[in-house]
Amino acid sequence: MSLPVQPILQTMAQTGLSHSCINDVVIQNGVTTNQTNNKAATGEEIPQNIIISARSQYGLPEDAVIYCNFNQLYKIDPQTLHMWIEILKQVPDGVLWLLRFPAVGETNVLQTAANAGLSPGRIIFSPVAPKEEHVRRGQLADVCLDTPLCNGHTTGMDVLWAGTPMVTLLDFGTVGETLASRVASSQLNTLGCPELIAKTSEDYIRIASKLGTDKAHLQAMRAKVWKARLTSPLFNCKTYARNMELLYRKMWQKYVNGEEASHIVDTSRHRKAL
Repeated sequence: MSLPVQPILQTMAQTGLSHSCINDVVIQNGVTTNQTNNKAATGEEIPQNIIISARSQYGLPEDAVIYCNFNQLYKIDPQTLHMWIEILKQVPDGVLWLLRFPAVGETNVLQTAANAGLSPGRIIFSPVAPKEEHVRRGQLADVCLDTPLCNGHTTGMDVLWAGTPMVTLLDFGTVGETLASRVASSQLNTLGCPELIAKTSEDYIRIASKLGTDKAHLQAMRAKVWKARLTSPLFNCKTYARNMELLYRKMWQKYVNGEEASHIVDTSRHRKAL
């Protein structure tokens, strides 16, 4: 196989580890990489008439604190599931809302929860939904619990756009060693909500439990996330595109000057010149 002579630019391609790489330049932000992966939740068409979501549609208790995670179940490792179980034990009126994705994982999750002493009915499963419904029903949850080993990527963006706070764990000693485990921290930092990033598993449980037991704190955090959607750079496509253009210009200038590829840390200072 012959490769192009000129350097290859890669962005938003994959988040996993690779033992081989034919790409010369990978674009990332300061914490990890850019947040979307272009994978739709399903291939189903969105109906033209949109119906307002209600908790009753999904078998969710109206008066409960709803913790959610809409990732595929393979992202839930035993330590993460036990953290979630501990959170539910500390929040008596809390329930955990997961996707039946895949269906075979439901049995394993429920059995593990039962073995840990969690009463039946505290974990509720729903099927995968079309993209529009998937994003819209995220508003029904109070808090999203991220999966630390492999974060929610597009799923994290979806739930934050719905205005639901997301708690994640960034511990460089254990789970923070891969790009896929730093995406949610990047999203929350960009959104201006670093207080939702835990440093330890105990911190993760504490942050999530406080959101479930302190109603005023939960309301304040939900209001902050809802407002930040429109004021932070996270969902600002124009700013994102402009910054990408600045990176391209700077990389091209390095190439024209005959310089070797190197990190470009800050493009904001070049805005006026370009």
